[in-house]
Amino acid sequence: KEIAAALLQADVNVRYVSELRSNVRKRVLLESDAGGVNKRKLIQKAVVEELVRMMSAERKPYKLEKGACNIIMFVGLQGSGKTTTCTKYAHYYNRKGWRTALVCADTFRAGAFDQL
Repeated sequence: KEIAAALLQADVNVRYVSELRSNVRKRVLLESDAGGVNKRKLIQKAVVEELVRMMSAERKPYKLEKGACNIIMFVGLQGSGKTTTCTKYAHYYNRKGWRTALVCADTFRAGAFDQL
């Protein structure tokens, strides 16, 4: 419950949280039938493996829809090149005829808006 609540609070899609919770519950119930199993470690292992499975390359990549509002969020450490990557991304789609906009969400850092 705590993990699901934390994910929901971090704005993870409800469908993904529900899927994660259901799959972890099934795995824990199946594997906890074996004697001498540390349930806490079993839950941790199941959560990590399910998150890896959900984020793996098996899922189809997100396809942008022309004419619709497509939101893409870039996240990374300071100085990792997010702004540069965002502007290159926007420029690439501008050249292909898409309308793009860059929105500065860094409201705490001085000069963040000017950098865009």
